[in-house]
Amino acid sequence: MTTVLEFSLTGAGGEPVDLVRTLNSHGFVDLPPLLPAPDYRSLEITIPLGRGKPRTVRIHEGRRGHGSVTVAGPVLSPAQAERALATVRHVLRLDADLSAFYALAAEDPDLAWTVSGAGRMIRSPTVFEDVVKTICTTNCAWSATVRMVTALVEHLGGRAPTAPISGVEGRAFPTAQAMAAAPETFYRDVMRAGYRGAYLAALSRSVVEGSVDLEELGGATPEELSDDDLAERLLVLPGVGPYAAAHIMMTIGRHSRLILDSWTRPTYAGLLGKKGIKDAAIERRFRRYGPFAGLAFWLFVTRDWVEG
Repeated sequence: MTTVLEFSLTGAGGEPVDLVRTLNSHGFVDLPPLLPAPDYRSLEITIPLGRGKPRTVRIHEGRRGHGSVTVAGPVLSPAQAERALATVRHVLRLDADLSAFYALAAEDPDLAWTVSGAGRMIRSPTVFEDVVKTICTTNCAWSATVRMVTALVEHLGGRAPTAPISGVEGRAFPTAQAMAAAPETFYRDVMRAGYRGAYLAALSRSVVEGSVDLEELGGATPEELSDDDLAERLLVLPGVGPYAAAHIMMTIGRHSRLILDSWTRPTYAGLLGKKGIKDAAIERRFRRYGPFAGLAFWLFVTRDWVEG
């Protein structure tokens, strides 16, 4: 049995949405519980649906101008279907209005290609998940990030009805409660998180106790919480430094900061055929984009992630 749902590939400002580009927007698409198809044209994600067990949904292209969501297993109730579709729309960031960014990009020969629907940065169902994943990217190889996040999901995540008994497939990202309850030995011996284990445990406890409300940070508008104030709030979180704060802001939808790291810097320089470009010069190039500067930079360095 399956449930099939449909959504319009239209942004909040009426702008077009390129689903395939969105599904290839950044590396977190390769981290469980997100499981991309080999061609990266569809994506599975296991999400909580209220009090019942999580369900695995597949996001893929539908009829012209639309995307589809296919849910295996028992047919969803109307309330479950509504929640599943709302979560998918959230993950794809369909509530964002990129029309102001497209107006700027249309005048930039290097980024005019984006106006056909690029620029939505896929995000997790919760800010907590994106913060945990970001901490798992700090000071390590990508393979270590995959190992740590896979262990979290496999051992602490809730299992969908159609999921195998073991493995990461069909499991949702663990709740803050599950992570807070995990012993220190889990972070040390199973997840092999190193120094990050203490940070992740402390963060989870803070969320459970209510002293940190990450979802409130994610839902605040720039008028309610400026980018500077948001960055300041993020930088006091355990394990979050300037790079991690900029990355988390990207997943939240705040794009004023450029993610400058060991991959983006040389990639940008290589695209220009230069070496040793200073951060200040990179920031100057994209300053015209104002609150979208980080998004413009990211799209510049990732254009070749999708052919055509």
